[in-house]
Amino acid sequence: MILFPAIDLKEGRCVRLVQGDMAQAIVFSDDPAAQAATFQEQGFSWLHVVDLDGAFAGAPMNAAAVDAILTAVKIPVQLGGGIREMRTVEAWLAKGVSRVIIGTAAVKDPTFVREAARRFPGKIAVGIDAKDGRVAVEGWAKTSTVTADELGRRFEDAGVAAIIYTDIARDGILKGLNIPMTLGLAQAVKIPVIASGGLASIEDVHRILEPDCASLAGAITGRALYDGRIDPKEALAAIARATAAQGGTQPAA
Repeated sequence: MILFPAIDLKEGRCVRLVQGDMAQAIVFSDDPAAQAATFQEQGFSWLHVVDLDGAFAGAPMNAAAVDAILTAVKIPVQLGGGIREMRTVEAWLAKGVSRVIIGTAAVKDPTFVREAARRFPGKIAVGIDAKDGRVAVEGWAKTSTVTADELGRRFEDAGVAAIIYTDIARDGILKGLNIPMTLGLAQAVKIPVIASGGLASIEDVHRILEPDCASLAGAITGRALYDGRIDPKEALAAIARATAAQGGTQPAA
């Protein structure tokens, strides 16, 4: 189980949204690179970064902030937001991003995802953001007719490294992960699933370490870290204990 601290970028600053609403952006830091360095110092092994402006625009909009983050940390970074062309995938990977997350294009252009996964094994993740059971696209501004399970199955044999599943209704409101929906997706596909949206407390961390969540590869937390609701040391220690109890193994992320 990997716990990913999240950095969501809006106009060069580190923010958190409430249920994906850009009008409800809470600014937590004017220096995303410094925040990334803090997460690394706290012991996190991965970093989850989203270019929110890019997700709406369909192209990278916070490149300077992402570049600064990549310079500031040595831990691997997975990045999403506005990645809808192969040249964008190539550019981010060349800059040092460890894994790119394709969301909207996974619905609209699945051939692109398959080709990217073929060209860059282990470097491509699919972002599935669900609203009322349907996959949302274009920065969550629109809802498709595709369900999360249907979309996940489309890439079952494509070589996708992971699926990041977000329940939009839970995102940014600290109400806990949607465990039933997330586990439903994890059981429907063989691709490792990372849970996102609503992780709010150390109790939520303990919940995803219970046996029924063993199929999950990780979880993303944002606002709860910034608010101090989750102590990084305590959370990472709990994960380390659980991993040791399982014989030191965990699902690939």
